[in-house]
Amino acid sequence: MNILFVAAEAVPFIKVGGLGDVAGTLPKYLKKRGHDVRILLPRYGGIDGHRFGLTPLPGPLGVPMGSSGTFWCEILEGRVPGTDIPVYFLERRDLFGREGVYNDPRGEGYRDNALRFLFLSRGALEAARRISFSPQVIHVHDWHTAAVPVYLDALYRGDPLLKQSATVLTIHNLEHQGIHPRALMDIIGTGREYFHSGDLEFHNQVNLLKGGIIHADAVSTVSPTYAREIVNPETGCRLDGVLRTHARDLTGILNGVDYDEWNPETDPWIVSRYGPDDLSGKRRNKEDLQKSLGLPAEDGTPLVGMVTRLVHQKGMDIVASVIHRLLDLGIRIVLLGSGDPWAHDFFRRLAGERPDRFACRLGYDPALAHKIIAGCDLFLMPSRFEPCGLTQMFALRYGTLPVVRAVGGLNDTVENFDGETLGGTGFKFYDLTGDAVVNTLSWALSVFRENREAATALIKRAMALRFSWEDAAGRYEELYRRAVKKKRP
Repeated sequence: MNILFVAAEAVPFIKVGGLGDVAGTLPKYLKKRGHDVRILLPRYGGIDGHRFGLTPLPGPLGVPMGSSGTFWCEILEGRVPGTDIPVYFLERRDLFGREGVYNDPRGEGYRDNALRFLFLSRGALEAARRISFSPQVIHVHDWHTAAVPVYLDALYRGDPLLKQSATVLTIHNLEHQGIHPRALMDIIGTGREYFHSGDLEFHNQVNLLKGGIIHADAVSTVSPTYAREIVNPETGCRLDGVLRTHARDLTGILNGVDYDEWNPETDPWIVSRYGPDDLSGKRRNKEDLQKSLGLPAEDGTPLVGMVTRLVHQKGMDIVASVIHRLLDLGIRIVLLGSGDPWAHDFFRRLAGERPDRFACRLGYDPALAHKIIAGCDLFLMPSRFEPCGLTQMFALRYGTLPVVRAVGGLNDTVENFDGETLGGTGFKFYDLTGDAVVNTLSWALSVFRENREAATALIKRAMALRFSWEDAAGRYEELYRRAVKKKRP
């Protein structure tokens, strides 16, 4: 199949979250299965053209933008490093040549995000025409490119290259929907007949993700549990009704892990490599981590890690409310992440108040992330919702037992410890309360401290799990075939 990925981010070119991992990694595994896969992205200011060998295609590309007229841009071409997968970049500096991807340096979304990503969506279709690529499937991601299915249905039904292209929309986080004032319809340029409750209209505003769900030939999310959760009013972010209507087209496919990068037996970031048959290296990594963060370097005190965004979704307000109770359990906690200003202030202050028990680093440091996941005994993820989650999968591979709330991908990837059979790979709780976090971590600590045989069995079982991109690629291939069949009965 000819497959075109259109996304706002993709590794290794640009990454903000899990979307970047999927859009940059999945194409490589689809390519291995024999498909002609290509990727289209914006050329952000932080993407180094020399590093990635980007070259311009001849002539400018005109992109119709409704009442705003035609926007002109340049198309740059490169390759995914280490592969022959083509990557195309739309370069227009006034839209993308800035420091952030979605947000300004203060963390606020750019005011012209609607214009930026409508340009990306329409520009992707015009770029496909320019390079004479006729995709059987166009795979789009989140609200940023959800207008592609809308454009195809409204404006490209007679185009010889695109009229039979099926669309697949993957929702990585339903909370972000691309909701904008109704005046955006003039820029979209499809006509006001698409502004009604059965299409783009949403409480008298434009909802780009809603439009994408309605017009896509198939919709996926990044875990089976999250697919079930989002059709319910409590977790459907006001789109549950639309998703229930299209439930037949909705599939949950768990993300994979790049085990070339996340492997404790070969990891270049950690001080001592190890495997399930010899866990002595894990103790040395724990000692190294504690030394590097200024904590007492000894093995007897359980060490709990968190590598996360410091935001409401991740339950950081709940953690803050019980952090002293957690530390009083006789543990140490290390935290790496960035997010809301209040969280930065709170956890920075706590590190100063209890330097023997708590350490935090604000921002993102890939080397430290590997060290935390390798050096900790337990890994805490108390998310309000978690479409997939990757760090719990990394933690499992490194024998760092996850303590998670049983939502979304956390529920799908962590098996709860069974005290009778000694089965499981981690510890789960269901209610998002401070008591639930404290009690579940206390339970995990009791197993860790009092039943080393059970803890070691848990660790080895966790390290044996694999969440492969090969499996995910096969599932997506099936989804593409269903979408194509729906498009071309």
